[in-house]
Amino acid sequence: MNILIVYSHPSQKSYTFQVLKQLKSLILKQNWNLEISDLYEMNFESDMSENEYEREGFIKRELPVSEDVLAEHQKIENADCIIFLYPVWWSDCPAKLKGWFDRVYSVGYAYGQTENYKKMKTIPNGIVICTAGHPNEFLEEIGIAQSMQNIMLDDRLGKRFDNKEMLILGGTLELEKVMEKHMKEIENMVEKIKQSY
Repeated sequence: MNILIVYSHPSQKSYTFQVLKQLKSLILKQNWNLEISDLYEMNFESDMSENEYEREGFIKRELPVSEDVLAEHQKIENADCIIFLYPVWWSDCPAKLKGWFDRVYSVGYAYGQTENYKKMKTIPNGIVICTAGHPNEFLEEIGIAQSMQNIMLDDRLGKRFDNKEMLILGGTLELEKVMEKHMKEIENMVEKIKQSY
């Protein structure tokens, strides 16, 4: 199985980076192929250029797609499962990851297909894992958890994935209370991937 992790966090001192290390370890134990798009390490350009905006906004498919975007398209085409891993900042993903969707989900590829363009394949599994300072119960109570799920699963992953799931690792402001539970949830997620393959 080919796994792609799209990872978005600027610091290796973060809890999100610890989750990435745990995920890598579990995935590699399965002898699966793993590729990581570490958006900060890659210095991925999250802002659309004027040409990209014209291509997307005015459906000018004749304008070229940037090389860095084409490289991400290739990673997607190789993947059987894509895991999006990031921290929750102001009720959403970091700007780098939002910019990844803005640019990589280009017209003619992820939407607005025509016969002349290679359509994004449907990925068997899409998993969203995010770390959040507030506990899940609070995020559910104020409606943020549902909002994040709607945006990530229904819109950004949408019909591009057969199976979709979101795991919110909440309560990280009191990390010692939740870390063991979170690591078990990550193990369970990898087991689900294994069973679906």
